[in-house]
Amino acid sequence: MANVKNLFDLAGRVSVVTGGATGLGLQMAAGLAEAGSNVVICSRKLQNCEQAAAGIEKLGVKALALAADVTQPGQVEAVKDATLKKFGRVDVLVNNAGKAWVAPPEEMPLDRWQQVMDLNITAPFICSQVFGREMIKARKGSIINIASIAGLRGRDPKAYNSVVYATSKGALVNFTRDLAVKWAHYDIRVNCICPGFFVTPLNQVLYERNKENIDARIPLHRTGGPDDLKGIAVLLASDASRFMTGTVIPVDGGTVAW
Repeated sequence: MANVKNLFDLAGRVSVVTGGATGLGLQMAAGLAEAGSNVVICSRKLQNCEQAAAGIEKLGVKALALAADVTQPGQVEAVKDATLKKFGRVDVLVNNAGKAWVAPPEEMPLDRWQQVMDLNITAPFICSQVFGREMIKARKGSIINIASIAGLRGRDPKAYNSVVYATSKGALVNFTRDLAVKWAHYDIRVNCICPGFFVTPLNQVLYERNKENIDARIPLHRTGGPDDLKGIAVLLASDASRFMTGTVIPVDGGTVAW
């Protein structure tokens, strides 16, 4: 019987976090590092990745900073190659990179719709395919998709008016379920975190404009904090969740339960 501390221990493992230089991605990257994992940080801006990686290394693990547009298969392949060159393995993929465009459905520009869909659902497919091939060779791995409670329910436009964000995150939820079934025989686990409202650089202005409406819809009466995704990310990355796949877990202060 395994010791609980050992079940959560990520020492020696390698985790790739897309969009990991800021916001929720950086919070989860730090949590994985605190559990012992080496971390690859990738996003479009190399300087932000390098700053994040420097902070990660202060936690006593190794980090690699890489600039990449994860909607481009060639750039994702380059991230995979650099990861294998430095670490020789990949154990965890966190598909976190994402964006939104706020507009009433009747005014949503088609080009913005496509940009959000490309990053929020096509990119996780590309990354899962590229890194999943390595996990298939190893016959083990954990993929963690970061969706949203917006993908689980309709939302009052006074709180959040982005039909494309909700659509893309709903697609990511079922992508998780189906990929989990298809890759289970490789011992690759695929799970999904659905955060509620966390204040990040992506939505800071939106929150300031709608604070009263947003807070009123959260039973715990606060938004997510700087440590509230660390534990669930470590759980899903570690052996503590080795009998969990295809799960969709809200981390939302009770919002979808209400």
